[in-house]
Amino acid sequence: MKHLFLVMIVGVLVGCGEKLTEETVFDQKRPDVTKPSKPPAKTEAQIEIESKAFDEIKAKAEAGDAESQSNLGAMYLQGTGVEKNHKEAVKWWLKAAEQGNAQAQYNLGFTYYKGTEVQQDYEEAVKWWRKAAEQGFVSAQHNLGVMYEKGQGVLGDYREAVKWYRKAAEQGDASAQNNLGVMYADGAGVLQDYVTAYAWANVAEANGNDVKKFKSEFLEMKMTPDQIAKAEELFIEMVKKNPKLLNKKQN
Repeated sequence: MKHLFLVMIVGVLVGCGEKLTEETVFDQKRPDVTKPSKPPAKTEAQIEIESKAFDEIKAKAEAGDAESQSNLGAMYLQGTGVEKNHKEAVKWWLKAAEQGNAQAQYNLGFTYYKGTEVQQDYEEAVKWWRKAAEQGFVSAQHNLGVMYEKGQGVLGDYREAVKWYRKAAEQGDASAQNNLGVMYADGAGVLQDYVTAYAWANVAEANGNDVKKFKSEFLEMKMTPDQIAKAEELFIEMVKKNPKLLNKKQN
């Protein structure tokens, strides 16, 4: 059942305070996310502004500022003020990551996961995602949960998967909330509990995650009306106890 309802988000490259590239990978029988449309052509004024910003950030990066190094990598990735160059992006992310910059660590993890400009290496992906996750970086926490759940780059461990899904879920990550619900439904890494599974599904749904099939085609077929009512009550209690569960602003 996990393979039908588990959401696998493994790549959100970030920098300069914005999400730059996002790719969602679902298990079989779940559609891939629609690729973003091509952005409109830039005006001469925009090009001039971006070029100036690039020069300023590069100067700070070369002086050793970790945040600027991370942002410079993002600019190379996106082609902001400079020609796109993923290899250069990786170079600057590595410099920033080694200084402890969580965004750069996250981006490196995705780079190694996909094998873009580097040899694909799940263990390296786990290494960098763990560093970012331990700093509270939500998307890295979720992805680390995915790696433990799938046994990629690390020995499979449902308890560890639950641990990291929970950390991300408690910060408002809808995909982690969905996955945590699935783990409770399966009894993977936790005691099987349909009521708690349903409550987490409701939280994920409130944050925009599509859980209709998970609820109607699985949970509701196994639960009594009384259990569903209890799950609805638990959902309200969970949000009241931790309002951040509905925080849609994520890494």
